[in-house]
Amino acid sequence: MQRIQLAPNYEISRVIHGGWQLASGHCTPRSEDPVADMVAFADAGITTFDCADIYTGVEELIGHFRRRYHDLRGEQALARIKVHTKFVPHLDILRRISKSYVERVIDQSLQRLNQERLDLVQLHWWEYREPRWIEAALWLDELRRAGKIDKIGGTNFDTYHMLEIVNAGVPFTCMQVQYSLLDRRPARRMAAAAVEYDIPLLCYGTVAGGFLGDRWFGAPEPTWELENRSLIKYKRIIDGIGGWDLFQALLTMLRQIADRHGTDIATVASAAMLKRPGVAAVIIGARDRSHLASNVAISGLSLTAKDMDLISGVLAEARDLEGDVYGLERSDKNGDRIRKL
Repeated sequence: MQRIQLAPNYEISRVIHGGWQLASGHCTPRSEDPVADMVAFADAGITTFDCADIYTGVEELIGHFRRRYHDLRGEQALARIKVHTKFVPHLDILRRISKSYVERVIDQSLQRLNQERLDLVQLHWWEYREPRWIEAALWLDELRRAGKIDKIGGTNFDTYHMLEIVNAGVPFTCMQVQYSLLDRRPARRMAAAAVEYDIPLLCYGTVAGGFLGDRWFGAPEPTWELENRSLIKYKRIIDGIGGWDLFQALLTMLRQIADRHGTDIATVASAAMLKRPGVAAVIIGARDRSHLASNVAISGLSLTAKDMDLISGVLAEARDLEGDVYGLERSDKNGDRIRKL
């Protein structure tokens, strides 16, 4: 497992265990022992875990994992574990958010995660028309200076609003964004800003909810109702960049590359994102350890320049999606908010 310095004295694995699918009430059942699964991920080298205060039950699960990992592997092994959580104030609180509210939520995450200091807190803001995101970021920075938070980052901000926060003096360590071979919006502006301001990108959605996988290779375009909002969202992206035929052409090329490397489409799709400018790591959603071997293989897959050129050749036919990062997702055509972070 490759590791990377996200900031001075702050090292993470380049593949991050994503915890959204472990949330209570998720449409797909999780493992019977998710804590044991986390131990397996950490032992395999995936030592960075992503969660959020609104992922019901996940911070608590990771807190239990941290206790068990300390008992099993000791203090030195636990020190390599990094937990990236999110501060996600409810839509209804944005207009009247206060410093005391921010501190109360951070204290709650500290208790749930069994930490004296949070490793990384990533700010999310649902609605730019409620313009207090800078105040919220500054309050998080006060808590950082008070010792409750080590690092601060953002998630799902577009480039303009990210730079507004940075220019206000908040030291963003990283930005979590939706970024894949299908959704290339961060390449338009965000990636260049990430390099210029030294704000590495942590990418989720690299397999597009599972669309960038062998299950869909050669499959007919779905005419049935897709089983979750994640697939609905990514199907909309497929339609936006050129449709099912272009998508199948991409899968065909990824399958050929995977065959040459003895791996699968999803591993190639995620490994390709690690080669993008400004990208530090990819976040892989994991309900259990069933795909652990392929998850670990992502950072070790050495895609060649020819491989990347072949992928780029297919995508040269794709249309550009409108807008900057996470613009289409803030509300769909019916105005319903997409709550998947």
